[in-house]
Amino acid sequence: MADFLVDLRSDTVTRPTAGMREAMATAEVGDDVYGEDPTVNALEAEVAALFGHEAALFAPSGSMANQIALQLLVPPGNELLCDADAHVVTYEIGAAAAYGGISSRTWPAVGADIDPETVARMVRPDGYFAVPTRAIAVEQTHNRGGGGVIPLATLRELRRVADDAGVALHCDGARIWHAHVADRVPLIEYGRLFDTLSVCLSKGLGAPVGSLVIGSAEQIGRARMIRKRMGGGMRQAGILAAAGRYALAHHVDRLAEDHARAARLAEAVAPFGVLASAVRTNLVPLDLTKHALDAHALAAAARAEGVLVSVLGPRTARLVTHMDLDDAAIDHAVTVLPRILAA
Repeated sequence: MADFLVDLRSDTVTRPTAGMREAMATAEVGDDVYGEDPTVNALEAEVAALFGHEAALFAPSGSMANQIALQLLVPPGNELLCDADAHVVTYEIGAAAAYGGISSRTWPAVGADIDPETVARMVRPDGYFAVPTRAIAVEQTHNRGGGGVIPLATLRELRRVADDAGVALHCDGARIWHAHVADRVPLIEYGRLFDTLSVCLSKGLGAPVGSLVIGSAEQIGRARMIRKRMGGGMRQAGILAAAGRYALAHHVDRLAEDHARAARLAEAVAPFGVLASAVRTNLVPLDLTKHALDAHALAAAARAEGVLVSVLGPRTARLVTHMDLDDAAIDHAVTVLPRILAA
């Protein structure tokens, strides 16, 4: 193993900065299950306001935040529509069915390139002994879609589809901060399009833990009970919420640096025919279908030279830039990866 380590596996591997640790150490705390943690309350109010909603709820993870939102929107035995690569049906271990009794149906995986009319044709109304559709979920940015950003015009059309069908629209906004920086769409503009959102603090923003569910005051009142049922009630959680508040204050605009570094990585690997799609944010998707190396072989060779790569499938890999990687780290990666791919 090389001495120089560049971890491109995920933006979840970051460590709190000195300023964030100081904010955590000095946070005012209380018992959040009783609603008495002032730092959690401040974070929830701040995030709700950013997206123009009435309320928000702090949760330990993005998966829990998503699943709380889905349970708010889809009663047991009813249906959620999303794409086949969506996080809510790919990486959340069947939670929608296991916890919410929710049936899922998917449109073909197209990442951020969604056709609203295809979605509209999939909606099932009440009656006819079919499972009725109650909500549509989209992912902004799209993880398995290579960090793609769903255009605002597409989201507006999906809002129209949902309104015409009388169903809800949920956003898995784990990396919505990246979309905001890439397309300069105000967060409140995204917020007004969705009935519920989940947003993550522990990916691009660098907090050690935490996501939020965003919705109406009535929804978040119910969400608090669902969170407790799922084991997500936390006590002096202000220590964690303080990290999230620090991240919102200091780490959103700097995401543009991660996007620029991802573009450098994309440029370095593009000549080898493995770049799966155009890179818009901090994710660089690699398709090794036509390459001599498979994903595990690429990851092993890169690891030996101090570069860690995420393996998403036998022929699918991913590079992710984040706040713990500087230009020197990217310099090393753009030296190592082309050499391996050219071998």
